[in-house]
Amino acid sequence: MAPEVRTVVNLKPYRQALALPGLRSLLLVSVLARIPLTATGVTLTFYVVLDLGRGYGAAGLVGAALTVGAAVGSPLLGRLVDRRGLRPVLVLTTAAEALFWAGAPALSYPVLLPAAFVAGLLALPVFSVVRQSVAALVPAERRRPAYALDSMSVELSFMVGPALAVALATAVSPRATLWAVGAGIVAAGIVFWLLNPPTRSAEEPAGPQRRVPRREWLTPRLLAVLAVSLAATLVLGGTDVAVVAVLRASGEVGWTGAVLAMWAVASLVGGFAYGAVSRSFSPLALMAALSLCTIPVGLGGAHWWLLCLALVPAGALCAPTIAATSDAVSRLAPAGVRGEAMGLHGSAVTVGIAVGAPLAGAVIDASLPLWGFAVTGAVGLLVAMAVLPVELRHRRETVPAAAEPELAPAAP
Repeated sequence: MAPEVRTVVNLKPYRQALALPGLRSLLLVSVLARIPLTATGVTLTFYVVLDLGRGYGAAGLVGAALTVGAAVGSPLLGRLVDRRGLRPVLVLTTAAEALFWAGAPALSYPVLLPAAFVAGLLALPVFSVVRQSVAALVPAERRRPAYALDSMSVELSFMVGPALAVALATAVSPRATLWAVGAGIVAAGIVFWLLNPPTRSAEEPAGPQRRVPRREWLTPRLLAVLAVSLAATLVLGGTDVAVVAVLRASGEVGWTGAVLAMWAVASLVGGFAYGAVSRSFSPLALMAALSLCTIPVGLGGAHWWLLCLALVPAGALCAPTIAATSDAVSRLAPAGVRGEAMGLHGSAVTVGIAVGAPLAGAVIDASLPLWGFAVTGAVGLLVAMAVLPVELRHRRETVPAAAEPELAPAAP
């Protein structure tokens, strides 16, 4: 009789994670709360272009102001969560969001620009708070599937949010879309205030603790994880722009939605597989593989369906890479500064996307669309090579053990 073959992909890790008190409701609320947040960029673009009569460059500046504000504010808000708790931060940011989105239609463009920066600075910190709460709710050995679920929920939100904003802006008006998105964000803040997810586990000390100096926790290994996070989203941001450019060059821009949907589905499948397999992978290895698979994608641009197929390998690595970096940060940062560390992770993700899109655009303008994939993928590989010595040094300095991952969670 042939020996029994045990599958390496199963649902047990997900069942174990979702059985933990509080995680299921946190993930469900996070999906709904992130939908309006993912719609902010396209909503402001429609408003500036259609209602204010400005160009796409002016709209891009408003989006950039919002992004820069979010990148600066994320670690500051995380630090405030560490010191004062979650609810005061939710009150502050929800009020700021309500003020901005309610008043934005009355602002002239010169005033809207700095207001967008302040709104980004005080943006509702849903992404970092959810990841911090996952670390508090889930034991270290079960965080991989939990963070995989979190990454998949982000993917779902990005599939729904911008599409809903476009539909509402075109069917009703950009001004009404501003109010709708603002109402959604305020509702998300209220729901999170009511849910009040924990930011520290029951085993971790609650309340204000001795301030941990940054030099003790902002180590080369943590900085390496942040660099990997930034590089990964830089590749993703560049891919987004390059897909549109390739399809436009081939006269198939009408298939953009289908191609991006295939890319997102591949990411969902990859994220599910990452959380279900029986071992973990280094975020450095995942980001390097993502970059390597992105470089040749433009060669499949002759037809939209070839581009879909070319995107599948890179797409399957999107959610796993972000999940692995989130997990690594949760393990490398002490509980007392985890909010600030997750805020830095959020800033790295935000900056990566903000840099990747214009980088790919500049390369495409100066050459051919396929080079948008190649250059952003190559940048990701360069970051991987720059970070590799940190991981190798750690491996030399420590005895291999399941409790000490190399830029990644240890295999359970």
